[in-house]
Amino acid sequence: MKFKMQNKQNQLIERISVKHLVVGVDIAQQFHVARAVNFRGIVVGDPLTFKNNEEGFTSLLKWIKNLQSLNNLDEVIIGMEPTGHYWINLSKWLLKQNIEVVTVNPHLVKRNKENRDNTQSKSDKKDALVIADMVKNGYYSEVRFTSESFEKLRVLMSNRDVVVKRLVSSVNQLNRWVDIVFPELRQVFKNITAKGAIATLRLFPTPMELATKQPHEIIMGWKSLMKRQPGLKKAQLLLQVAKTSIGSRQALDAYKFHLEQLLEEYDLAVIQLERVEKQVTDVLNKIPYAKKLLTIKGISEISLAGILGEAGDISGFSHGNSLLRHAGLHLAEASSGKWKGQIVLSKRGRSRLRRFLYLATISLVVNNPEFQAIHTQNVKVKKMKKMKSIMKLIGKFTRVLVGIARRNESYNPDKVQALTLLAA
Repeated sequence: MKFKMQNKQNQLIERISVKHLVVGVDIAQQFHVARAVNFRGIVVGDPLTFKNNEEGFTSLLKWIKNLQSLNNLDEVIIGMEPTGHYWINLSKWLLKQNIEVVTVNPHLVKRNKENRDNTQSKSDKKDALVIADMVKNGYYSEVRFTSESFEKLRVLMSNRDVVVKRLVSSVNQLNRWVDIVFPELRQVFKNITAKGAIATLRLFPTPMELATKQPHEIIMGWKSLMKRQPGLKKAQLLLQVAKTSIGSRQALDAYKFHLEQLLEEYDLAVIQLERVEKQVTDVLNKIPYAKKLLTIKGISEISLAGILGEAGDISGFSHGNSLLRHAGLHLAEASSGKWKGQIVLSKRGRSRLRRFLYLATISLVVNNPEFQAIHTQNVKVKKMKKMKSIMKLIGKFTRVLVGIARRNESYNPDKVQALTLLAA
């Protein structure tokens, strides 16, 4: 099955009938602005500015009903830019009133702002009218509000990203602290976040404190914090490097206080990461086809949660290519006459979804025999560049994901292998 975007575009245009009132809403934090046109683009009624609360939403509904009555229009469709998070509450409220809500691309709104008056001027009222015109012309996307499980995944994975950034930041600062105060610690522990290294920083933060200890005292200290601890050789090596350390010997009280706070931040981030990942696992278990997707060798729970959190219920996608378009991984080309421009990724879609699809595909190439075979064939037989092969494999991966989700069937390596043989 080949997915043709033109067919979808025609369907979007045909949905706007002579009985439609088309409303464009310019979204802001406190006040929204609405404009309305009919199916031909003729402006209907005066602009409306309304608050971002229940009272304002009710005034919008009253304004719409009044315009429908005056112009004998039975249907209504409302378009808006997905500006930050400010549009979510309004769109959900309108859907509860059985009003169809669609979104338009902010980039296209900027491109189309000169259509009406041939000027580069910009205002909330003008933007609302531009949005209404775009919806009338079929340049919109349907809002796909997902079930609670998928929204939970989106929120949890967004939260996880914040925690991971804080964890990485704290680890980087710990490395900086060690470089200044006790750089020789890396001769004993290669990784500063190793349990032995963290325990040493908690118990004996400076080389001068370590130099006064005996090996058995260090081992006893490790035992108080660790179930499995380094042995006598590590303790002796630690004492040796501590006595010859070139680390800073000034302001040690301030450095020790700084280290305490860094370790508190590190501990908090580690605990929060464990908690949020447990929540992610619990939510995945409630999604019927998630267990079947996890049978694909090389797919982790975190990668799958990131994909489902950003894409929503992928069983609702008609084809893997529509998931690619949702992520902005479809191809874009600029050409004219004999000149042919370079084909690139459009990147008009969800950036986090692109990231999770890319990372998951890299994992498949490393761990999954079927995807390894396809990648090897692409690179060695077809002489593709490695990155081009990865991009093609992302497309294959999305088709596998959508196919399993739509049919609720288990992963079948033989089908992927058969595709490899056909490609040969």
